[in-house]
Amino acid sequence: MTSIKNKIRVLVVGSGNMGSSHATAYHQLEEFEICGLVSKGESKRLLNEALGGDYALFADFYEAMEATKPDAVCISTYPDTHEEFAIYAMENGCHVFIEKPLADSLEGAIRVAEAAVKYNRKLLVGYILRYHPSWIKFIDLSQQMGKPLVMRMNLNQQSSGAKWNVHRNLMKSLSPIVDCGVHYIDVMCQMTRSKPIQVSAIGARLSEDVPAGNYNYGQLQIRFEDNSVGWYEAGWGPMISETAFFVKDVFGPKGSVSILAKEAAAAGQSASIRSHTKTDSIKVHYSDLNTDGTFARPDVWVDMSDEPDHQELCNREQRYFLRAILEDINLSAATQDAVNSLKVAFACDESVKTGLVVRLD
Repeated sequence: MTSIKNKIRVLVVGSGNMGSSHATAYHQLEEFEICGLVSKGESKRLLNEALGGDYALFADFYEAMEATKPDAVCISTYPDTHEEFAIYAMENGCHVFIEKPLADSLEGAIRVAEAAVKYNRKLLVGYILRYHPSWIKFIDLSQQMGKPLVMRMNLNQQSSGAKWNVHRNLMKSLSPIVDCGVHYIDVMCQMTRSKPIQVSAIGARLSEDVPAGNYNYGQLQIRFEDNSVGWYEAGWGPMISETAFFVKDVFGPKGSVSILAKEAAAAGQSASIRSHTKTDSIKVHYSDLNTDGTFARPDVWVDMSDEPDHQELCNREQRYFLRAILEDINLSAATQDAVNSLKVAFACDESVKTGLVVRLD
């Protein structure tokens, strides 16, 4: 890596779950220097105390930008602010790390991607599973199962209290299958290396607390150009069942690959952000048969008990952000992947609201 004489001064915008984790990463990495923490509520003060109490605090993003003149901005706010904050930061010479989704509309996501090119700034979207060794292994093994693939995934979250408040706020701009689904749509595209061509989806509004016109449970189906198919569901709220909340399962002509999260399931941790990336093991099953019809190969268990925790995954994201800045890594392909996964997710959202199958260009 290229050496750095001056630290990269980063403004952290948003201090909830992900913002706190990214701030912790910047605090630990000597190449970065946090120049300010921004949030509307008290979370920034709690985060500042957890980090030692040395950072400037701001309630307004634009005031913070003017006061600190950062080199980079980390955006972990609600999705309806992503486009505005990211473009303003890049207009003012900042590199941007931004949590998924890239924006709360496809058009907005495209504008953010175009701004990165226009202002020649690094834009890295927080697709944390791309830095996760278990998921990298899962994708690699799935590609050995032949074509077409059948991909079954979900992430249902039984939330209450503060977590339910977060979910209700998120649903003011996005549904669960858009906010969470972009991760798994991205994974499916990596597994198949094929183009999504058609989607259909259904959803249900299960509480008066859910903003009118939105839904807190959704299920989507995707058909790919290579005839692979994918299914994903996501639900948020106090009524969500924790039975089978974590399904990550792929099969093709040659067998199947499954991620198991027995520890998180047993502990009832569906709403814990740390359980969303936690795996215990990967099970690989082969379809080869002997002449007598019995299986020719035993199932294989890949132990992932030594995988990095959630904080280390965030550290890895920020190390890559650092590399992208110092080594001038071209992030355009990853940005386009983020735009494409969001395009598919919004098509699924359209299908829920119209009741129609949506074909993709």
